[in-house]
Amino acid sequence: QAEKGKNLTVSVFKSLPNLKIEQQFYISMVMALAILKTLEALGIPKLSIKWPNDILSADQKICGILIENVIKNNALKGTVLGFGLNVNQKFFDNLPQASSLTLLTGLTYGKDEILSKILKNLQFYFEKLESRKFSEIKEKYETLLFRKEKPSTFQLLDNEMFSGIIKGVSEDGKLNVWTENDIIKSFNLKEVKLLY
Repeated sequence: QAEKGKNLTVSVFKSLPNLKIEQQFYISMVMALAILKTLEALGIPKLSIKWPNDILSADQKICGILIENVIKNNALKGTVLGFGLNVNQKFFDNLPQASSLTLLTGLTYGKDEILSKILKNLQFYFEKLESRKFSEIKEKYETLLFRKEKPSTFQLLDNEMFSGIIKGVSEDGKLNVWTENDIIKSFNLKEVKLLY
């Protein structure tokens, strides 16, 4: 439901010669951190990452991330980093949880300038990834997780609901949730949905 010409929708290809398949969630972390660093510098308030691939301001979605990895012979060869950032859009029909930079600040933004800053920050974080600073990247990502350490409600594939507390993510991108029976469970991308 993007208004034409108001938002930033981008795909970037990056080759990845030294990353293992089980480390591919780091690509998503790096993309999210690059966007967040850019938005922080623009003064966008209350930023967080809603696992696995949304950027929020307070509880409103302003950006979605889509990563498509190129795997050949059981090795990660490259990745297409995609994202859609709501920049100057003012109306979101039937999407009460969506917002844009303009709605949050009252300002109008130059999309090219934002893109160039995101790409610069992406380079910054990819250099960390290539230097194998995995724990630094993961720790930074986890500090920015939406509803981390707060009691939350989740929904499983069979629509069953349960309460838990987000503790972080695993190396391979699963969401670690402390459940009511004192167990930390790890959930895949499609296994669980955070409701509130």
